[in-house]
Amino acid sequence: MNWITVRADRFFQHLSAAMGTPLFYIGDTHLSVSAIVKIIILAIFAFIVARIVSEGIKRSLLVRMRFDRGSRESIATIISYILATLGCIFVLQAAGINLTSLTVLAGVVGIGFGFGLQNLASNFISGITLLFEQQIRVGDFIEIDRLLGTVENISIRSTIIKTIDGLFVIIPNIRFVETNIINWSYRDPKCRLHIPVGVAYGTDPVIVTEALLVAARMASNVLSHPSPKVWFSGFGDNALNFELLVWIDQPQESDAIISAINFLIDYELRHRHIEIPFPQHDLWLRNPHELTQAFHHNKDDNSNGKVVPHNTKNSAELKSNSSISEHITPGKAPNNWTLRDLLRRVTYFEQCTDLELRQLIEYGYRQMFPAGQIVCKENAPGDSFYIILSGAVEVLSQKTDQYIATLHEGEFFGEISLLLGTPRTATVKTSEDSILFVVERHDLQKLLIEQPNLADQIAQKLSERQQALRDLGLLYGDSLEQAPFIKIRKRIQVLFGI
Repeated sequence: MNWITVRADRFFQHLSAAMGTPLFYIGDTHLSVSAIVKIIILAIFAFIVARIVSEGIKRSLLVRMRFDRGSRESIATIISYILATLGCIFVLQAAGINLTSLTVLAGVVGIGFGFGLQNLASNFISGITLLFEQQIRVGDFIEIDRLLGTVENISIRSTIIKTIDGLFVIIPNIRFVETNIINWSYRDPKCRLHIPVGVAYGTDPVIVTEALLVAARMASNVLSHPSPKVWFSGFGDNALNFELLVWIDQPQESDAIISAINFLIDYELRHRHIEIPFPQHDLWLRNPHELTQAFHHNKDDNSNGKVVPHNTKNSAELKSNSSISEHITPGKAPNNWTLRDLLRRVTYFEQCTDLELRQLIEYGYRQMFPAGQIVCKENAPGDSFYIILSGAVEVLSQKTDQYIATLHEGEFFGEISLLLGTPRTATVKTSEDSILFVVERHDLQKLLIEQPNLADQIAQKLSERQQALRDLGLLYGDSLEQAPFIKIRKRIQVLFGI
């Protein structure tokens, strides 16, 4: 047992001597194996501390300061790198290494780093640039080289993108400097989608506009402001080409939103019997007379044969196309009328051309209310203006439990709260099945610019209704009592710039 103990002691003595034997010198400081192991352990500890501190700052301080996710990630990464660098400097100084003696070595290594590791150096500098400029941040939805995805992490060498299919793609940082990047989340996530639609020649563009706008407004992820638009983009080889333009604030869901809108467009076009054409080719015959003679010869040979006139199909197509445009006919339910025909029943729109009505349809939409449904409630904020296209509504005061008036086809309501900036002064409820033309607050300005006569009508009605509401004790203040029509008309001019 003694000789085993002696040999073990000798082994550890030799190991300790080997670990303490200087391997090389940096300036006046020698580095042995034990010193190198100590430096490595301390450097790892410095990196761990830097990571813990940066994560703590990100999760506590930066969250309380209400920084967004991208800013938190960038600041935390920069703090982590700064702390790690300072930690390494402290470790080297604690090991007794004079940093000035590393100047020449750093210069030599830098030259080798620049020539031999150009790509790594480029990615390193690009990563620092991305972190400081923050034009691309964690959480942004970007497009690079037709690759769509969300930025999950930005490091010194590369950036990780999570695609819309759930795949993680590692992209070198230099690509973000050399390539054009579309950042859908930069400053404002709102973006506009262009959805092409082709319809058959002979289709009424006004009906197409209404159908596309109805489909856009039915989509839950489409913003109401800015309003959807329809562009007539051109005359194609086989179709009239339209574009539906809608605004969204979830660009990462753009594919799903386009799919949902396409389903709604297909439904609306089918509902209105609007044909979506397919490519066709016309066949021209060089010798029609000879073919006609051969056809008649075959007819004489086959006495039981029946000949279908060659223009039967064309006649059927013309008949089908002629029925595309809907018109009001006696006995046809108002729900099946086109919005254009319903608007023509309103006094201020009856002289409008089809082009003017098509533009008008872009500012509002049709909404059907069954009898007894509340359209707007008293004291609720006013955000819409209504024109009655068919049916009737009752205006009631819940505050005084009084009946105020009944409004019929061609009349409007909801203008008081919009123009005076007050809550709804009364509750409006349908007394029968009604169709209303609804104009949102942000589109009312465009409507009044296009229809100045309507602005005069609103001012006149508003001055009359104000007096009626004051008599019922529902409206207070006398700012508009003197010459109410003139004052209200001026207020409309100031509010809407018309």
